[in-house]
Amino acid sequence: MGTMTKPQFKGKRYRLDKPELLAPAGNLEKLKFAVHYGADAVYIGGQKYGLRSGADNFTFEEMREGVEFAKKYGAKVFVATNIYAHNEDIAGIEEYLRNLYEAGIAAIIVADPVIVDTALRLVPGLEVHLSTQQSTLNWQAVSYWKQEGLPRVVLGRETSLEEIAEIKQHVDIEIESFIHGAMCSSYSGRCVLSNHFTDRDSNRGGCCQSCRWKYDLFEDARPEGTWVSEEEQADAPQALQPGVTQLPLHQPEDNPFTMGSKDLCMLESIPDLIEAGIDSFKIEGRMKSIHYVATVVNAYRKAIDAYMADPEGYVLQPEWLEELQKAANRPLNTGFFYDTPDHEDHIYEPEEKAAPYDFAGLVLEYDAESGTALVQQRNHFKPGQEVEFFGPDHTSFKQTVGELWDENGNPLDAARHPLQRVRLKVEQPVAYFDMMRKRK
Repeated sequence: MGTMTKPQFKGKRYRLDKPELLAPAGNLEKLKFAVHYGADAVYIGGQKYGLRSGADNFTFEEMREGVEFAKKYGAKVFVATNIYAHNEDIAGIEEYLRNLYEAGIAAIIVADPVIVDTALRLVPGLEVHLSTQQSTLNWQAVSYWKQEGLPRVVLGRETSLEEIAEIKQHVDIEIESFIHGAMCSSYSGRCVLSNHFTDRDSNRGGCCQSCRWKYDLFEDARPEGTWVSEEEQADAPQALQPGVTQLPLHQPEDNPFTMGSKDLCMLESIPDLIEAGIDSFKIEGRMKSIHYVATVVNAYRKAIDAYMADPEGYVLQPEWLEELQKAANRPLNTGFFYDTPDHEDHIYEPEEKAAPYDFAGLVLEYDAESGTALVQQRNHFKPGQEVEFFGPDHTSFKQTVGELWDENGNPLDAARHPLQRVRLKVEQPVAYFDMMRKRK
């Protein structure tokens, strides 16, 4: 796994020995899967000051447990503390930061200067990484934050590879970039649709992803300033508003309109990312499923390791891309890395969900003598269904589910109960924490 303790200096470049793979973890279980499947570090949210209030998030006790688990694998835990604080948010920040440090958190990801300043002053042993919410896009701004004492900047998602390479040439600092996952349709954190529509503040963890909603489109057909009586509005409340008549631009059979962006995927560009000097490859998705986190981390882990082992002989393996497609939720693109996205990089109609697989079971143990595995059920499965096993240490394989037994050896017609422990024969050896998935 990558390390953050022995930087290499190459001229003006400052970089880690090996690019860090940084994964999201919405709860303690997801943290363990992310680390087990190859993450060098994970970023999580606490109960306050983060931008994913919808995630389960972590208590301090869970943070301590997560840190101890990560240490066993040589991994680190970061906490997103990246709100833009209002006056009422400041009370309690000092105690919160002390608790993070005492829990063993390696770094916090911060956007608001007052939280940056407080952390640097109060807990100097806790690294401060500048959040992408600051939309940092140029080397002068990166240099400023280095002078403020920050060892790492998470660049704005609008930064190109060419700009990243220029930043690395000018500033000896760690650079972190998002390389996979959902993209904000606005400058990250600047959208206020959620605030206006639902009174949920995007900059304080409440974004309801308004850009992903389904909208109807209408045309204003009445001349501006035309008065509409209350009686007219009462007779046609959906067609009339004060001063306008709305004519629908969609037919009843048409799909509603959305305006979200396609998801980012840079797996095919691992060599370019490494050569540009990016130190930490960040995967978005603290709200995503365990299956998503494990699958995406596993694919990028294999690609990074393969390139670092033999840059000249590196070949992108088709199965890595196939793995990502099993976890993809939306169409994919390369974001701003190579060019400015245009209308083809947004989703204007409800897209078909690309991920055809569900997480069906978690392997708890494998008995080589009998060729059976003890599996904890995560979604209903039964004999005769085709399933696929995969894990971080071996190639995936498919098989048809044969007989099922409970832990006492009694035959079962299906694994129908959540977290039910069942035994089944497997056609190849499996290991603890391997996953079993099935087609939806």
